[in-house]
Amino acid sequence: MENRIREARPHVTRNENLIFERSTPGKSGVDLPPLDVPAVAAEQALGKEFFREDIQGFPEVSELEVIRHFTRLSTWNYGVDTGLYPLGSCTMKYNPRINEVVARLDGMATDHPYAPEDLVQGCLRVLHETARCLAEITGMDAVSLQPAAGAEGELTGILTIRACLAERGNPRQYILIPDSAHGTNPASVSISGYEVRNLKSNARGCVDLADLERAMNEDVAGLMLTNPNTLGIFESQIREIADLVHAKGGLVYMDGANMNALVCVARPADFGVDVMHLNLHKTFTTPHGGGGPGSGPVAVKKFLEPYLPSPTVEQASDGTYRLNYDRPKSIGRVRAFFGNFGMAVRALAYILANGPEGLRQTTEDAVLNANYVMSQLKDLYELPYDQPCMHECVFSDRRQAARGVRTGDIAKRLIDYGFHPYTTSFPLIVPGALMIEPTESAAKAELDAFIDAMRAIAQEVEENPEFVLKAPYTTRVTRLDEATAARRPVLRWKS
Repeated sequence: MENRIREARPHVTRNENLIFERSTPGKSGVDLPPLDVPAVAAEQALGKEFFREDIQGFPEVSELEVIRHFTRLSTWNYGVDTGLYPLGSCTMKYNPRINEVVARLDGMATDHPYAPEDLVQGCLRVLHETARCLAEITGMDAVSLQPAAGAEGELTGILTIRACLAERGNPRQYILIPDSAHGTNPASVSISGYEVRNLKSNARGCVDLADLERAMNEDVAGLMLTNPNTLGIFESQIREIADLVHAKGGLVYMDGANMNALVCVARPADFGVDVMHLNLHKTFTTPHGGGGPGSGPVAVKKFLEPYLPSPTVEQASDGTYRLNYDRPKSIGRVRAFFGNFGMAVRALAYILANGPEGLRQTTEDAVLNANYVMSQLKDLYELPYDQPCMHECVFSDRRQAARGVRTGDIAKRLIDYGFHPYTTSFPLIVPGALMIEPTESAAKAELDAFIDAMRAIAQEVEENPEFVLKAPYTTRVTRLDEATAARRPVLRWKS
């Protein structure tokens, strides 16, 4: 990287420090027609407590100033359309624009969920086809598209396990979760009425079979694991793991958040998974971030299908599609209507546009990119589990911590090089974790620039750690008091 970037200092462009100080008494961005209701009548109709002529302290600005203000703010954003977004565990890949075009077509974006079935056959077919494609990709027998996020998919999946085991006579008491799990896993388990028992990882970062065998008994409802796990490592003994759980009457739930490493290469059903969720907003390029909307479909084996949320979309013998509410064993609704329909449209567009060959290539490219990054950085950053990774790789800041620099400091310095930070301090079983997932969207040239930046930062840590500890330098706002921001955030405008 060029020295001018490494040695950048804080800067403020012209007038940016005055953005919130532009108000001038008498300015207006709109010229409204005269009120056609007498003020007295309006006050009487609304009630005096709901009536005011002005907002005390509200900024008075012109339309042009408002437009420039928000346009300027938009240029400060960083997103997947701007550059590499290497957040591990999030899979921030590119969302093809054709997905957005299809989702905005008349009949997709405008049909009402209360419309009669005979008027929305196209929408029902989209739901049916999306579920069919996801079932084929996972090897499962049935899919519900209702859950609106991965965490809700987890909850739905665990509830289906509970309903199944309850009908067998005993819902059981515990769910086993590896120590490398996503944070939502134990929350989903607890909300479902189960208790969590943790499993320790072995020296390879995978489930310890001996520990699993000790923990697995007739009180355990099942195992909830992520595969590949949050270390980016594939559980190579997954068949043995599934057999151990099944031998005691338990079920295997797979957190499918990392399916971007498996699509069209391996099917979870084939290695013993009974139920899983998928993140359409990760693996299948629907919008991600900003609180949603997401989509976390649940895929199950045949014996769990009766417990899926109601209604399901089915194809009748005459080829038409209908909603089946006659599901007496269903766990009930987990989402209004049929889930986030627009997300299903986008995911189906992505699946059909790529086809089997294209989907397999995205998987292989994602795995290749992650291994490339790992191989180019492991001489400078500690690699706690030195073996081939899948879609993401996890380093530790142990070498840099010896100089007083931690993963969060490195991430902030990375901003100065023009990249969004990686995921810091996760998974928790790796102290000072640097979790990097380049996805298949990144070209080699972009990966090389990212690698150069990370190597330059490692050198800076050795030569001048204090410089790194004060980063970032090139942002409009420099290092913040994160503790105060988290505990006392300012979330609304005040005069």
